[in-house]
Amino acid sequence: MRVMVMALLTVLLSACSNPRQEVTVQLANQLLLPAHEQWHGSNGALRVSAEGFCADELDQAAVEQAFYRTLQSWSYLQPLMLGPLAEGNRSWQVQFWPDKRNLVAHQVEALLDSHSPLTREALEGASVVVQGLTAFEYVLFDKAVDLAGQRPRYCPLLIGIARHQQALSAEVLALWEGPEGMASRLGDFPNDRYASADEALGSILRTQITAVDVLKKKLGVPMGRLNKGVVQPWQAEAWRSRHSIGNLQSSLSGARAVWERVRSLVGDAGLVTRIDAAYENTGQKLAGLPAPLVEMVQDKASLPRLQALYESLDNLETLQQVELARDLGIQIGFNANDGD
Repeated sequence: MRVMVMALLTVLLSACSNPRQEVTVQLANQLLLPAHEQWHGSNGALRVSAEGFCADELDQAAVEQAFYRTLQSWSYLQPLMLGPLAEGNRSWQVQFWPDKRNLVAHQVEALLDSHSPLTREALEGASVVVQGLTAFEYVLFDKAVDLAGQRPRYCPLLIGIARHQQALSAEVLALWEGPEGMASRLGDFPNDRYASADEALGSILRTQITAVDVLKKKLGVPMGRLNKGVVQPWQAEAWRSRHSIGNLQSSLSGARAVWERVRSLVGDAGLVTRIDAAYENTGQKLAGLPAPLVEMVQDKASLPRLQALYESLDNLETLQQVELARDLGIQIGFNANDGD
């Protein structure tokens, strides 16, 4: 215990002499690690609700609320998806999007047709398409699913997915905690991941800026911006639960939480004001949307509002990817989503 305390004091004292290291320590301990803990906790609650529903102890509304909370915590985490969760195909196990060919529905039904009842081993050996929240959402919300009348068919999948998500989040959280965990890699340099605080900060910002770009994609795909103007409402994230806009709001909050801890490092006060204003503007536009995204993209009268939101996200991304990176002297590099 004394060794751990001394090591922590060493990290804190070192961070005090390096503002960027101080910020990475704050990001790790005050934002990134707590967000992973919250995500894991929401998965535990999802499992309890699924098991309660299938035991006829809870109604479907209780499962839906637990699902919304899990989806919200997952969306908030995406701009913070540094390290373990971004590796080993883990994020695809949480959510399969975009689902361009309705693979979720087809594979869920095929899996259940071939395994009656579904076993844990069958689910664990199946595709990531059926292991995550998108498949859970399909069973819970799709109008083609008679969940009330076919609980024996679908309940093993709901319980199996919830247990898989809880185990996955526990695995990821364990990789963040402890003296050798990811959180420690953001406070004590050099280490086997980062040579310096600058490198760690750059990695955090690349993750956050990429997430803002993904927000543009999640809006632009159903709008048809990436499909020659052809609207694709069923490509909206979480369209079955009508929770697409809520997801966008949660992810924007996660991205903004990173910025609020990085802004103290920015030397250009005017840039700080512009980025603050860009977050505020984008947040207001999201909050002002009057209907689910799956409906709005099919309403021509709503397209100007969605276009204004897209342009606001684009401005926010540019401010950070270009101007913030320049001010901090950090090379953001190529965005994997560019050109999508």
